[in-house]
Amino acid sequence: MSAPSEQRLGSGRYVAPAVIPGHTAVSAHELTTHDGAKVGGLLRTVPGATTVAVLMHPRQDFSHHVLVPELLSRGYAVWTQNTRSAGNDLTLLHEQALLDMAAGHTFLREHGFEKVVSVGHSGGGALAAYYIEQAALPASWRDAATPGGKPVPLAEAGMPVPDGLLLMAPHPGQGRLLMRVIDPSVADEADPMSIDPALDPYDPRNGFAPPPVPSRYAAEFIETYRRAQRSRVERIDRIARERIAAAATARHRHARTGDPRDRRRALASGVIVVHRTDADLRGVDLHLDPNDRPYGSLFGRRPDLTNYGIVGFGRLTTPEAWLSTWSGISSRADLVRCAAGVNVPVLLIELTGDQACFPADARHMTDSFASGDVTHIRVAGRHFGAPLTQGAPSGATLAGEAMDPWLGTRFPAGARASRRQTDRGPAGP
Repeated sequence: MSAPSEQRLGSGRYVAPAVIPGHTAVSAHELTTHDGAKVGGLLRTVPGATTVAVLMHPRQDFSHHVLVPELLSRGYAVWTQNTRSAGNDLTLLHEQALLDMAAGHTFLREHGFEKVVSVGHSGGGALAAYYIEQAALPASWRDAATPGGKPVPLAEAGMPVPDGLLLMAPHPGQGRLLMRVIDPSVADEADPMSIDPALDPYDPRNGFAPPPVPSRYAAEFIETYRRAQRSRVERIDRIARERIAAAATARHRHARTGDPRDRRRALASGVIVVHRTDADLRGVDLHLDPNDRPYGSLFGRRPDLTNYGIVGFGRLTTPEAWLSTWSGISSRADLVRCAAGVNVPVLLIELTGDQACFPADARHMTDSFASGDVTHIRVAGRHFGAPLTQGAPSGATLAGEAMDPWLGTRFPAGARASRRQTDRGPAGP
């Protein structure tokens, strides 16, 4: 594990991608999902491409993702698509996001691509695994509703299964990730400053050291802390289910009585505010699950401060979205859980400086896939594809180099790839 250094970069959240090949053709498409939602995507093609890579994330816009030029330069077409919740995840339901992904996969098959490879980065990994798990099931076995009970017509939707799955820095899922970073010392969900001192991760009495000196937490505190994190998620789960149940009661009563007040109550399940979600002990204690990561979190160098800010995972959500996406207990978009239903070839690229996917995570994920063709590669880089140190190759560049032979062996890019190999000369051993 490398120690913190002044040569380390900042948060690495915004990474400049490589240059798009000049011969790339770009077209924008609007798709209609099985349940009538409108979603958009960009199709970038290069001459001769017969294999297309699909980049999606449940919340983020991947239109200019760092892997786009890496794939295009190797002769692959790239489809980047948004879900209906991109940029505003207040109502994000992963089950609906599967319908969005299904529309994209259907479009690409109808467009004539011979091979389709799903590419999952960060939270896109769990989304892709969940999609493949559900798509591979007999239609009648697919999830019929969200964890909160909202019907979702996955059984009636066309859900083409991709030919392969490529993962870069996949975290275990939005809910599992939030369970790791949620602050269990919040004593009152309505008060962002409420605190139980015995659970405060940023209290020196519990092992916290002044930044950027790494903290050192005792094993007993870590165990208590993680149990308390789960307890807080359970508490918010109860709040979400109570609100959903109250809304359903009002809706059923309105159906009987027609009272407009019940109609209003049925719509008034409200939103859940989740305070303080930047409190993973590993952000400040680099002895825990060691890798090459720098001090800090995905959100910055001072999680003891950003934990109290407005930025963070799952900070504002509906009860339904909490259960479907942000609950590490109730959400089904759990990469390890879904991996048991993934039988296509898998490449998992672990970034050695990741602050969301740790070495044990990558090994657990790799061991969980049902596929008999699973490859795990480690490259130097940060979660969003930045280099580990100033002047070093970016994680995205190294990931592109790592995925090149894996893709080329299983999913040749097409005519362009053949021409490129001829130009380079005979292949090496």
